[in-house]
Amino acid sequence: MDWLNTNSMLLTEKTLDNLWQRQRLTLQNIANAETPGYKAKYATFEEELNLSLSKFDKKRASKAKEIGSEIQNSKLWIHQSSEESMRLDGNNVQVDVENLELARAQIQYEYALRQATEELNRLRTVITGS
Repeated sequence: MDWLNTNSMLLTEKTLDNLWQRQRLTLQNIANAETPGYKAKYATFEEELNLSLSKFDKKRASKAKEIGSEIQNSKLWIHQSSEESMRLDGNNVQVDVENLELARAQIQYEYALRQATEELNRLRTVITGS
């Protein structure tokens, strides 16, 4: 049995990767807050993953490999904001909103990292018995 490639660990790994990309995208928006004509970008991941996993019937036992495959195949989608700009230069980045998104993504990242650490600690306890 591969104890490190469980669906829980795959999901945590995918979540960490996508949250890291979301933070990079938010920092890119903040860096371009004064660039004329720049449109803010945002990323979605959870929606696609939920849609992919919703096809599994909760009443029947799905194979772990099928679910793991859906987790691995889910992708981060980057979108350009269609929000109208209040500025004359056409830039629609709102630094306050971006800072809040950065803080939210950072808290989610720390939580997901804590989940991975706790799962690895549980495995270590099982293996070593202490």
